[in-house]
Amino acid sequence: MVVFSPTGTGRTVAERVVSGFATENDVVRLCELTVAEAGRGTGEMTIGGVGVFVAPVYGGRVAETAVERFGRVRAAEPGKTPAVLIVVYGNRDYEDALLELRDLVVRQGFVPLSGGAFVGEHSYSRPREGMPIAAGRPDEADCAVAERFGAESRTKYDRWNNGAGGVDELSVPGKRPYKVKGPSTPATPTTCAERCTGCGACVEACPTGVVTLAADGRAVSSAEGCIKCCACLKCCPTDARQFDTPYTERLFLNFSARREPELFLL
Repeated sequence: MVVFSPTGTGRTVAERVVSGFATENDVVRLCELTVAEAGRGTGEMTIGGVGVFVAPVYGGRVAETAVERFGRVRAAEPGKTPAVLIVVYGNRDYEDALLELRDLVVRQGFVPLSGGAFVGEHSYSRPREGMPIAAGRPDEADCAVAERFGAESRTKYDRWNNGAGGVDELSVPGKRPYKVKGPSTPATPTTCAERCTGCGACVEACPTGVVTLAADGRAVSSAEGCIKCCACLKCCPTDARQFDTPYTERLFLNFSARREPELFLL
């Protein structure tokens, strides 16, 4: 699995997909590219067998940090190494993200076998404030779909691997050129000093390494480099981290209706 999943929703989906795909004789290896240390690497990584890629959707596109880190991953046999593609979005829309991920892995030498768009709890979801956005997702229903998707992808792979047919180009939704995202406003979560215990969980969770502990032991973060994934909020045991944005209310009001996973297989 090649994973970029700051809040863990994508990794959950990918694990269930792999559970449906893998047999007892398969060796599953994790290429974890979420943590800040992974982003500081410069060497290329080679994937053999079948690559399972999972990335979050930010603004209808694959998260920029995921694009950067996935760019170091190469197929062991270019043009012959299949890949299963997964994007996870916060119940609004995934727009061009799955197509973008498909194009990215093709450039890296992989052959897309299947693709899925799954829903995970939005980074801006605030259930405690009465504004949940896909709270608790992926849930068991999503995970059951993920396992089925993995099993169906395995069937496709086995047919191809056994010479029962070639792999045509995987067709997924999206447009080229991809959606142009507007300029990002510099912002980052803040810390409530009274609740912060200085445990460092947010420091470890930050995928870009912009959260640190100040001299007084309180967590602080820089807006420069913050991707607003809110992983630091979701892992904080005392709810000391806060991120106030008007988008939470807008998303809650307009995108609370449940959306279901969408699957695409050759």
